[in-house]
Amino acid sequence: MHGVRRGVFISFEGVEGSGKTTQTKKLVKWLLNKRIPHIFVREPGSTVVGEAIRKILLNPEHREMHSRCEVLLFLAARSQLTYEKILPAIEQKKVVISDRFADSTFAYQIYARNLPGRLISVFNRFATAGIKPDLTFLFDIDILKGRERGVFDDRMEAEEKVYHQKVREGYLRLARRAKKRIKVLDGEKPVDVLENEVIEYVKEFLSRKGYKT
Repeated sequence: MHGVRRGVFISFEGVEGSGKTTQTKKLVKWLLNKRIPHIFVREPGSTVVGEAIRKILLNPEHREMHSRCEVLLFLAARSQLTYEKILPAIEQKKVVISDRFADSTFAYQIYARNLPGRLISVFNRFATAGIKPDLTFLFDIDILKGRERGVFDDRMEAEEKVYHQKVREGYLRLARRAKKRIKVLDGEKPVDVLENEVIEYVKEFLSRKGYKT
């Protein structure tokens, strides 16, 4: 850890059923085996406040929730997560692995719900002290194939197919704008193939940041 100046922040993104959560867990296991200091968080959640907000956001009974209320709740949960967990971990030179972060807001709220991007970006910078992931893995998959992988019944998952298609389009548009940060992976590949791709990329990335892998 002597060559590490600061911790690093790695996020995982994708539509429902893309396999991102499976891959976050596999990367966390690899970090544990390598004894690399790290934390794992998810959005929304991973704090007492965030988990309470998560229950409100994902409750399928809250179908009347306005999109502006929705985005503000996501930002509130993200702010608590940032200040309670992410920033302290980065200061402690840990690797932060996050299942979703601000890119989800661009895809799910700004792009798919057509909310004002510039305004929400300002709010997001306020909520997160302006931090961004150093590296993001985007697992891209056809939305219908993704939904074949499980039962998706929370409030966000239960949205119409056209909404989830727009989410995917939003992610891909964002990836084209942030090519250096966002690594797009084919979510239809076998789990073990994706695991190897992620780990090889992370090994090289962490080595450049001073971690022993």
